[in-house]
Amino acid sequence: MSDILKAKNIKKTYKDKSVLGNISVRLEEGELVSILGVSGVGKTTFFNILSGMVMPDSGNILLADSEGKYRDITGKTGELSYMLQKDLLLPHKKVIDNAALPLIIGGMSKRQAREKAAVYFGRFGLEGTEYKYPAQLSGGMRQRVALLRTYLCGKKVALLDEPFSALDAITRESMHEWYISVMSDIKLSTLFVTHDMDEAIFLSDRIYIMKGVPADIVAELNIKEMKSGNRDWINTKEFMDCKKRIREML
Repeated sequence: MSDILKAKNIKKTYKDKSVLGNISVRLEEGELVSILGVSGVGKTTFFNILSGMVMPDSGNILLADSEGKYRDITGKTGELSYMLQKDLLLPHKKVIDNAALPLIIGGMSKRQAREKAAVYFGRFGLEGTEYKYPAQLSGGMRQRVALLRTYLCGKKVALLDEPFSALDAITRESMHEWYISVMSDIKLSTLFVTHDMDEAIFLSDRIYIMKGVPADIVAELNIKEMKSGNRDWINTKEFMDCKKRIREML
């Protein structure tokens, strides 16, 4: 598969402190790629640059169109979907209206937006929640709504910044299983930020290790080849060996 997104030689300095040294990553169409690093290393800064909310000091963000031609989207917002750690659902709006919000903002009528969003509620495990309010949902269900809203933004690439970090361990494991299933179904190309090694290994096709001050990509691991289609590979020696290798890098 061809690359749908490229970040090339991204550098960023804040107040004379170099945060990002020289970051280059790529994302293939349909892939889930994690950026793994300790808290504070610069992962969110990098995502803010990818989303266009922050300008890099140098470097470019390139997004492929349907014909495979690249556009420079450096500093342009609205080109990629972006989901933050918190679900940021509007408490006064029903679940279906929270999910459909990108469609309404895009000019679709409320009725049409609800109809389009409703099609995905079963696929996202949300059937029966359409006319509830966010406060009536569990943390895991709220994250599913936020992910559906991100998907309905209609962008080809989604940036997910530690979307499961606020969930308890049992719910998080369940969300990981669900996420692999639904993302495989809708084939959304995803860049995923995390500091959780198990999460990165379990979810990813590839992992970039971010480390240092200023931060750089110090390694790239092809996890998809290690999995070999084994859904239970979290319990295998290969999984633990991979975790040990990453721990040594970090």
